[in-house]
Amino acid sequence: MALRALWLLRHDPAAGGAVLFSRRYPTVELRAETFNGSARVPIPSDSAFLEALLLELKLEDEHLFVEHRDTCTRISHSCVHSVSTAAGELWPVLAFRKSGLIYACVPLVEGSLEPRPALLTVRGLSQGLALLLGIMDYVSPSRSNEAELSSKVGQLRTLLIQACPLGTPLNTNIRSLSSSFEDIQEMPVDKEQPAWRSSSYKGKPQVNVCIAEKVKCMQYDQRDVVDTWQVYGAVNCKCDIEGSAPNVTLSLTLPSNAPPLQDIVVHHCVTSVDPAMLLSTSAEPLHDSVYNGPYKFPFIPPSDSFDLCYYTSQVPVPPILGCYQLVEEGSQIKITVNLKLHESIKNSFEYCEARIPFFNRGPIAQLEHKVSHGQLDLFREKSLLVWVIGKEHPTDYVCTGNTAYVKLYFRIPDFTLTGCYVDQHSVQIFVPGKPKITASRELISSDYYIWNSKAPAPMVFKPLLD
Repeated sequence: MALRALWLLRHDPAAGGAVLFSRRYPTVELRAETFNGSARVPIPSDSAFLEALLLELKLEDEHLFVEHRDTCTRISHSCVHSVSTAAGELWPVLAFRKSGLIYACVPLVEGSLEPRPALLTVRGLSQGLALLLGIMDYVSPSRSNEAELSSKVGQLRTLLIQACPLGTPLNTNIRSLSSSFEDIQEMPVDKEQPAWRSSSYKGKPQVNVCIAEKVKCMQYDQRDVVDTWQVYGAVNCKCDIEGSAPNVTLSLTLPSNAPPLQDIVVHHCVTSVDPAMLLSTSAEPLHDSVYNGPYKFPFIPPSDSFDLCYYTSQVPVPPILGCYQLVEEGSQIKITVNLKLHESIKNSFEYCEARIPFFNRGPIAQLEHKVSHGQLDLFREKSLLVWVIGKEHPTDYVCTGNTAYVKLYFRIPDFTLTGCYVDQHSVQIFVPGKPKITASRELISSDYYIWNSKAPAPMVFKPLLD
């Protein structure tokens, strides 16, 4: 459980990228040669790594198609990346961006790299993430003050001698360390406490869980174009529990007729899962052998809020079905928008509105309208109509010519499209005292478009009809 190298980088859209700090560990690199053999890709120079990582994170040339980065066969579900260098693909590179700074490291893989091992088996990833989060916690308060930021970056080398001697993270709470060699003392270490649990809680045990699902949709209302939709969810947890390594088990429950959860990615604090759960993918059609539960996650929670897992699901219908027709007659445009809430969806919205933009046509001079529910607002300067539907539903550049869309924005509290929920009685906490458990869920729209059925619409592919 060691790191080959780590970096603190800066990215400014106007000024470009810069290396603020870097640290390499030659002894760990020798171990990498032994473990990885000929598959080992050497650590590139700081400037080369910066350029390659910015390209991988789409902070450079984001509007261009880069084959090794943007191909459909390579979809990233985490902050673990494969960075293309002159010597080959450097993997695993743990990197994330926060407030203009990029925190990155390369953990040691204690074994063969061919074939690539599962992320759960790379023990250095969790410690590397905890160390980077510790550095972020130490540096972030100074982000707005350039002089203070420079001072703290200058102290990092000394602090890392204590926190990560010879590339092995021992103390990820960088703030607790002293920048003076004279004050260095041996830090008490609880051998049972994992690296990602940097502090201990004192008080009544309580667990808060929130399932947040988002639904994307493209509807065309055209015979030769297939409508598409996708649901993806995240389970966020905050566990305030005493002890250095408390054990928690949480289960996700689905209705008996619901489609299974797929493309599941778990947090590194999860101690064990059924391997079949992680192999179920939406890239393959549903069949009887697809894993459909139970979805049980035993874990040792971090001190702060975290996403326990992410998932997708192939739900049979989108929540709102719509039809949009736009016809141009001289200087006038006639539009019709029909929306229908599917009968299986809870009719209790926090908000729901449909935005109807008119691109490349100038401001709207005159408006005549009739709505069956809610109200219609006109924003002349933006050439935008907003249909505010309310809390209950009634029973860009590609937009040239009559190509146009309606975009829906909505949120339904206490509801998920998959039916997924957390049974509070199924949450197990192995600590003294009766815990307080709070569970919530929500469905939020994300890129929910209904295209004009009277004009061509952009699509990824056009299926062949039988």
